[in-house]
Parts: sequence; structure tokens; C-alpha cells
Amino acid sequence: MDPVTNPAWRYCGSQIKLWRTEAGVARETLADEAGYGYEYVKSMENGRRRPTTHLLQIADQLCRAGGKIVAAQEYLKPEPHPQRSQEFMEIEKEAIASFSYQPLLIPGQLQTREYAHALISASSPPLDDETVEERIVGRLKRQEAMIARTGAMYGFVVYEAALRTAVGGAGAMREQLQHILDLGRLHHVSIQVLPTGRACGVALNGSLVLLESPDHEHHAYVEGPETGALYTDPAKVSVLTRTHGMIRTHALSVEESAEFIGKVAQEL
Repeated sequence: MDPVTNPAWRYCGSQIKLWRTEAGVARETLADEAGYGYEYVKSMENGRRRPTTHLLQIADQLCRAGGKIVAAQEYLKPEPHPQRSQEFMEIEKEAIASFSYQPLLIPGQLQTREYAHALISASSPPLDDETVEERIVGRLKRQEAMIARTGAMYGFVVYEAALRTAVGGAGAMREQLQHILDLGRLHHVSIQVLPTGRACGVALNGSLVLLESPDHEHHAYVEGPETGALYTDPAKVSVLTRTHGMIRTHALSVEESAEFIGKVAQEL
């Protein structure tokens, strides 16, 4: 959810401001005591950022609130996934088949902690440390679930550009590519590479994920920088399924892909 429209953030921020004003504590004082910048505290009080546990604790002490400000932390726990993708994540948990294409990034279920941290910590606007860690843990749990769900099928097609973008630096990227090779050895996981120059039209349109539920309902998910769309309409799902099929047709085989990924890792 966008922080501007998050009611829990706004309400908690306003309570901090009310308690602070009542106690005669200046915002500058609260910022200094918490070790934060003035504008950072202001954005939390105005609900543009999630008030951190640390700020709640400092504000509670300075304002002599007796635990009333700290109590708000129960309602401010960071979400493990962005609001726009939460419905998709719930369906993914139960899916018996998942097939995806990612042109620019390593798919979330294949990411190492270091790769995920490099991506999530560089979000704009910046996320606080608690939210960054919660998002990383959420992403790694998706991977753990994939590894454990041996009765489900997972297919990934990754564009070459995603393999050659050294997120987190060359060392982190070598580790990430080796991790992909390790996951690709699982019998229920297939990983293919789409080399640059193939299927250029549809390959550059963006990422997509196709899911099949235990009841054999089909879903398609498309995500952009700030939006996510989950489709159940058969006509739309059919279009995206055919798009994925075209991309997969032009991709290297699983064996060729593993060899390709190994060569890219050696070149880093």
C-alpha cells in the first residue's frame, strides 16, 4: 500500500505528534534522541513513512506515555510483500504449477539473500531497515516453499540481460548464478535462458507469471514498478499464456541454459 494512503501509518504518526506536542517535546529533540534526521521524523509523523519501532520507543520515553505509544507497534509490522502483490502471493502458495518469465531481474523465488538485499534496500522511496529485512525474509520463504513443494511444477525463463546485470557486485552475482544452477537441479524446477536477440518483441514487454490452482483455475500476473495486475479472465490469461509460450519456444533447453549460466558466471 502506498504510504500516503496507509491509515495505520497516518494514525500512529499523528499520535506521536499529539503526544509530543502535549509533552512539550520539539521534533528536533525527538529526532536527535532517536538518531534520525528531522525530515525523516517529520515524514513518519505525517504518515508518509512507517514509524519505526525505535522511534516509538524513544517517543514513549520522552513523552512519558507509559507504553501507550509503543503499543502501536503491533499494528505497524512491515508487510513481507508489497500490497500490490499480496493477492498473487496467496494464490502462489497453493499453486500446483507456476511458469514465469523475467526479462531484467532474477525471479524472486531464485534469489539469494545478498541479491535480494541489494534490490530491496535500493527501493525508491527508501524503505526502513525493518521493512527491508521483512521483505527479504518473505522472499526467501517463497523459495523455501518452492523447494519443499516437490509435487508442484515450477518453470522459469530468464532473459540474458538479467544474468549479466551484476546486482550487488560481481561476487554477489557469481553466487547468485551458482544458486540458480543448484536450484535447477531440483526435479520439479526447470530454468531456461532466453538469449538476447530472440523473441525481441514480446521479450521486452515485461515480466509475467502463470499459475494453476489445485482446482485447475488459471491465473496470470503482470507486475510493473508501481503496479501489479492479477488476471482471471480466460481471454486475458490465454493471451499471456500464448505470450509465455512464444518466449519459451525461443529459449535454450534446460541443459543448454545451465551451460550458458555457468559461462556467464565465469565471465564475471
